[in-house]
Amino acid sequence: MNTTTSSPMIQMLEQFLNVTSQRHTLVTSNIANIDTPGYRTRDIDFRGELQHAMAGGDDSPTNVVSRMVPGLLERPDGNNVNIDRESLLLAETQMQFNVGVQLIHDQFSQIMMAINEGGKG
Repeated sequence: MNTTTSSPMIQMLEQFLNVTSQRHTLVTSNIANIDTPGYRTRDIDFRGELQHAMAGGDDSPTNVVSRMVPGLLERPDGNNVNIDRESLLLAETQMQFNVGVQLIHDQFSQIMMAINEGGKG
């Protein structure tokens, strides 16, 4: 996003959407590998990655660090993907993304309202 045309709030929301999108990719990858022998569930520290992205201060894409999730039950084939856990995370991530999109929409609506009101003088 071009920093000359976006507000700090929009930049923060963009980072939020980037982290949320990357978590979504990880969760869907876990689900896609539910039958892959030896596959280990991966996730991110969502809050930590979000704080890191917000502290970055620039508008470059955020690359989150994924890690294997400890403590999950492992099946005899070595796979530890739990479909209930992943489905819950997928729904949570989709809701977070939708909230972020709505907040960006609201920001642009405020900008458009200010532009339209400014032209009525």
